[in-house]
Amino acid sequence: MERLNGKVALITGSASGLGRVAAELFAREGAKVVVADVIDGGDAVRAIGAAGGIATYVHCDVTNEDSVTAAVAHAVDTHGSLDVIYNNAGVMLSDDDNPVTTPLETYERTMDINVKGVLLGCRAAIPVMQRQGHGSIVNVASFVAHMGAATPQVAYTASKGAVLAMTREIAVIYARQGIRANALCPGPVMTPLLAKFLSDDAKRERRLVHIPMGRFGAPEEIAQGALFLASDESSWMTGQSLVIDGGITAAYVTPEG
Repeated sequence: MERLNGKVALITGSASGLGRVAAELFAREGAKVVVADVIDGGDAVRAIGAAGGIATYVHCDVTNEDSVTAAVAHAVDTHGSLDVIYNNAGVMLSDDDNPVTTPLETYERTMDINVKGVLLGCRAAIPVMQRQGHGSIVNVASFVAHMGAATPQVAYTASKGAVLAMTREIAVIYARQGIRANALCPGPVMTPLLAKFLSDDAKRERRLVHIPMGRFGAPEEIAQGALFLASDESSWMTGQSLVIDGGITAAYVTPEG
């Protein structure tokens, strides 16, 4: 049985990368998918259609409230509901470093997309979910929300910590209204976003030494976690952090006592 049969899922940042992998997986599992992105999502929609799925594209700038509101309205007007919002869109900027050297503009842009973008997605989706009496919110945080990053990236780490805290707050507020909110916390996944920081073997090995499983994650492994949180399989799960990190946090978080 398809795990998202009949559900409508809006995924931000899903024209490419991790978001597109999730969009294609959600569609295979029966969801009607809204590909919401600032870049054209036509290729993703066509790929989903060719595989027998249902998808539409809507332009969405997650830093702009009107744009996000319009994307949610598109989902409802086109498909009749919004059962899942997967706030996936995010950035990791190349000049994000330590608190002293990171440009304020980099910090502000990172927070604008990674935190404000999640807030606006929730802000637009929650009233729809309240009217329906149900809904699942999946927000992308990161394993660095639980621990410091091995390579300095203060803006990114701060933004993902904020997403995790916000998700817990949202979960508590709406728990009795049938709305669930959970954070997905991936470890290092080999995507173009990460690859640009790993331009040589030495840089890759410096990252890999921290991963007990000895390899980077695959996009499909993260998408499967998002699918679980989006589906009714996680129906008694809210306010939680699903960490998929190859064992990083288990190796570096010191047990109490």
